[in-house]
Amino acid sequence: MLRLLLPFIVATFALSACTKKNTNEIMIGQYGSMTGAEATFGQATDEGIRLATDEVNAAGGIKGKKIKLVTMDDQGKAEDAASVVTRLIEQEKVLAILGEVASSRSLAAAPIAQNKKIPMISPSSTNPKVTEVGDFIFRTCFIDPFQGTVMAKFAFENLKLKKIAVLRDVKSDYSVGLADFFIQKFKELGGEIVGDASYQSGDVDFKAQLTNLKGSNPEGLFIPGYYTEVGLIARQARELGLKAKLMGGDGWDSPKLSEIGGKDVDGSVFSNHYSNETKDPVAVEFINKFKAKYNKLPDGLSAAGYDAAKVLYKAMAATSDLTAQAIRDQIAKITDHAGVTGRITINEKRNATKSAVVVEVQGASNKFVTTISP
Repeated sequence: MLRLLLPFIVATFALSACTKKNTNEIMIGQYGSMTGAEATFGQATDEGIRLATDEVNAAGGIKGKKIKLVTMDDQGKAEDAASVVTRLIEQEKVLAILGEVASSRSLAAAPIAQNKKIPMISPSSTNPKVTEVGDFIFRTCFIDPFQGTVMAKFAFENLKLKKIAVLRDVKSDYSVGLADFFIQKFKELGGEIVGDASYQSGDVDFKAQLTNLKGSNPEGLFIPGYYTEVGLIARQARELGLKAKLMGGDGWDSPKLSEIGGKDVDGSVFSNHYSNETKDPVAVEFINKFKAKYNKLPDGLSAAGYDAAKVLYKAMAATSDLTAQAIRDQIAKITDHAGVTGRITINEKRNATKSAVVVEVQGASNKFVTTISP
């Protein structure tokens, strides 16, 4: 009997050995759109997070333990974001989570992290509702009320525009919120919103909306969407003879924008987390390290991912014990962190107080225009 059972005993022992967690590793989760329509968001953020993780591990890790980054792909879908975060917590037993880029996906996953009392830091979800989910949810980027104000002031004061139309993605919490904040501030400044049209993520034909907006003779068109649709909107706007200045937010930040929009996006402006033209020593060092690792320049999402990871690891190093609660408490205490995207202070609402930049699209690159502080 023992001879018959022995293979099963050995197999069970081997399986247990394989699945046992390495006690010399700290499990950290990351989720994002590694594939799907907005894959450049997840991939760019992942590159920044991995660079930060490699640096920490090369320096000896945290409290003598190395970081093990567990990355899961949500394919750009809110329902998948919720399921992969559940898996990260329940199966991978992560101590903290980095993600997501898109506000809609962060909003889908945040309640799970909050319920399980696992700290989550979004590198670049700007909708205010994300951190309102609970006290375990943080972000290291600015929020839409600030970003909307930045672009409204830039349009009115720098570009001297007085009549602007808006074209928003009604399926995106990010797009709807940013449009609302832009409109509110632009009106406060004395500007006029001459049109407010909508589309849905995945649309490819915007000519009906653009034709209607053209009839209101706008001097500018604010498009708070993602690069996937913005490039197509720019092309179709120019085909229709709409000459308004095109403007947007950080959702434009992707090398794919110029691939999709071509010359029709040149001269457009958008708010972003940082610019590669920065002279800040912290950012210059990051750019050089990124180029050495990936043989290319980082974009704003890579920089934001790097900062989010560095803030998390700084908080972990400051804990007396590596528990989720202790990590959460230390994240909340981050003050004046010298990040690539600016100096980061986590405020009482678990949002980052920091500056934004405005950049102009010039082919495959973005030219720095100005920095606007809180």
